Amino acid sequence: MEGKEMRFGIPVTALFEISTTLTSTGAVTSTHSSFTGLGGGTLLLNMLLGEIAPGGTGSGLYGMLILAMVAVFVAGLMVGRTPTYLGKRIGGEQMKYIASYILTTPALVLIGTGVALLVPSARAGVLNSGPHVLTEITYAFGSAANNNGSAFAGLSANTDFYNVGLGLTMLLGRFVPICLVLALAGSLGRQSVRPDDSGTLPTHKLQFITMLLGVVVLVAALTYLPALALGPSAEGLS
Repeated sequence: MEGKEMRFGIPVTALFEISTTLTSTGAVTSTHSSFTGLGGGTLLLNMLLGEIAPGGTGSGLYGMLILAMVAVFVAGLMVGRTPTYLGKRIGGEQMKYIASYILTTPALVLIGTGVALLVPSARAGVLNSGPHVLTEITYAFGSAANNNGSAFAGLSANTDFYNVGLGLTMLLGRFVPICLVLALAGSLGRQSVRPDDSGTLPTHKLQFITMLLGVVVLVAALTYLPALALGPSAEGLS
């Protein structure tokens, strides 16, 4: 029963944790490490998606807008037309900013996790064994990079390695994406408004919603597939 929240019960506790990991509040009512393997993996995935559903405080909106532009860009390539979004052309310059934004957080999380697994003092801070180790470390760097603030527990992070590593991850995970989004906004702001034509993907129809959901899964979720498969999925299926 370690880490269980007895006042609210399982359904409300699970709802609370899902809500706080899908946003950037960072509050917890129970120890995430006490969840089942797949349950803890769901909380981890919520953050790794970029807190875009329903949206993290201050970052969820532009995170979803980035993915919307990717969906429009892919749709434009499929029909051989210049992709536009809200009357603005999505070209090579814009896609460089978008690609850099998308790669920043995964790079911070996965490189940080990989280094932690190689450093003996970092591995010594893990209180569990097996696939749960990877989940705990990935969650720590995922929470820091996505500015969530919640902790998985089971990891003694008050060490020199984690203080420095997670601190740098928080710094880069917050300001690098902001700078890239501002640069993207500037490049779009310099353009004149282009009228929609027959090749423009309408953003108010089911087709766009389907494309956007596909981009969320392919771009956000599959980036972390190996880490999720070796960590929470392996634990949940063992």
